[in-house]
Amino acid sequence: MRDTYHEDLDSLSERLIEMTRLARHAVARATTALLDSDLDAAQEVISGDERINRLDQEVEETAFSLMARQQPVASDLRTIITSLYMRGDLERMGDHAVHLAKIARRRHPDSAIPEPVRSIVLEMGHQAEMLVTKAGEVIRHRDPDTALELDEDDDRMDRLRRKLLQRILAPGWEYGVEATMDVTLVGRFYERFGDHAVHVADNLVYMVTGERREDYEPES
Repeated sequence: MRDTYHEDLDSLSERLIEMTRLARHAVARATTALLDSDLDAAQEVISGDERINRLDQEVEETAFSLMARQQPVASDLRTIITSLYMRGDLERMGDHAVHLAKIARRRHPDSAIPEPVRSIVLEMGHQAEMLVTKAGEVIRHRDPDTALELDEDDDRMDRLRRKLLQRILAPGWEYGVEATMDVTLVGRFYERFGDHAVHVADNLVYMVTGERREDYEPES
């Protein structure tokens, strides 16, 4: 019985790591859809979100089953509770990738991203991939010190969003209301994607150490 209990606990992390892998693929393909007006990539992201949702449900069901059957305490209970929080953030990361893909699909066969901001959007896409990849690694290795780095990594995403907004608000911007709205939403969805990666990392810190991120001090 205890072997099954620990297998179920381990399965929570395994599913969360798989969710980070799927979220990374989704945001990469969504970026391709936006920049290349790739309808197949957009549809792949939209239909593929079901896999993330299914894992989200599996984590929830396993977590509640463990609490009901085993009455876990201390670190095991932290693992279960934080897994529930993390799966919610990862599911929403998948949703943000879907929102990006739907913008690309709506503007097909044209690109939703005007030339002056394409390089910024590409960089935001790469930053999003890096953030979710790093989130997956801190879950895999239960590494609170690396988890702390994601807050600073996300600052770069925030700077890119500000740069994007400055570009579309500049006097020379001449791409109309629809393009302005699309680019504004794109920036917002990438920013929120990054925010959820930080939330995952913060919960990992609590899972491993029992301390909130702001209270945890890495060993020197």
